[in-house]
Amino acid sequence: MESQEHINYNRIAKAIAHINANFKEQPSLDEIAEKVHLSPYHFQRMFKEWAGISPKKFLQYTSVQHAKKILGEHSTTLFDAAMETGLSGTSRLHDLFISIEGMTPGEFKNDGENLNINYSYAQSPFGLVVIASTTKGICHISFTEDEEKGLYELKTQFPKATYHQRVDQMQANALMVFGKDWGQISNIKLHLKGTDFQLKVWESLLKIPKGNLSTYGKIAKLVDRPKASRAVGTAIGSNPIAYLIPCHRVIQSSGGFGGYRWDSTRKTAIIGWEAAQVE
Repeated sequence: MESQEHINYNRIAKAIAHINANFKEQPSLDEIAEKVHLSPYHFQRMFKEWAGISPKKFLQYTSVQHAKKILGEHSTTLFDAAMETGLSGTSRLHDLFISIEGMTPGEFKNDGENLNINYSYAQSPFGLVVIASTTKGICHISFTEDEEKGLYELKTQFPKATYHQRVDQMQANALMVFGKDWGQISNIKLHLKGTDFQLKVWESLLKIPKGNLSTYGKIAKLVDRPKASRAVGTAIGSNPIAYLIPCHRVIQSSGGFGGYRWDSTRKTAIIGWEAAQVE
C-alpha cells in the first residue's frame, strides 16, 4: 500500500511533468491543480509543503533561463576552486563529507560473491528508495516504483552476494541527506563497484555544491578527459548511488536538464527542490 508521502510525490511529479510539457503556455495554478485532481487551494498548499516555495517560483527554478544563469555564475577559475575545495559559496552545505572506496578486483569481478549486503526501503521527498550497505559503506541507492522491482535491480548489480533485509546505522545516516538540514550528518562512506574512470567521475560529482549545476563538458575537463564528454556521460548515467552522488546536478551546456537514470521528471523535481532549500 502506498504511503501518503509517496502519493503526494506522485502528484507533485505529475504537476512538474505538466509544467515542463506546457512551459511556453505558462499554465495557470487552476490548470495544474486540475491535472492532479486537487482544488487550487489544496494543490498550492501541498506544493509549498513539499518544495517550500510556490509552484510559480518552482517553475522559475526549473527553467532553462535559470539553469543558464546558474551555469554562467561560475567562471572557470571559480568553478575549479569550488571543485578543489568543496566550498559551496553561499550554501554551507556540500558533499565532501562523502568518501568513496572502490571494491577490490576480486569483489568487482566476482559479482559480490563474498559480500554480505544489508538492504532496506525508505520514503524520500522524491519517492521510494532502496538502500543497501556492506560492512565498508553504502553500495547502492536507487529510486524505485515498488519494493520488488527495487530489490531485483539491486541483485542484478551483485548477483552472488548474500542479502539481509536490515536497516543499519550507515543506511540511517545516509538517508538523513533527504532532510533539509545536513548539519548533524556524520561522514558517509560509499563502497562502490566501478572502474577507475567511473570512480573518478563519481568523485568529481561529489564536489558540485548543492543548489548548483555543472555540465558534462566541465566534468570531462575536471577528470582530464576534455574530449570524452560522451564517456563521462556514460559514467554519470551508470552512477549506482542516487542523490548522494549528485548526477542530477549535471545538465546540458544549453541549459536543458537532459536525461536521468531515475526519470527526467524526478531530476527536474530534485533540481528545483535543492534550489529552494539553498535559497
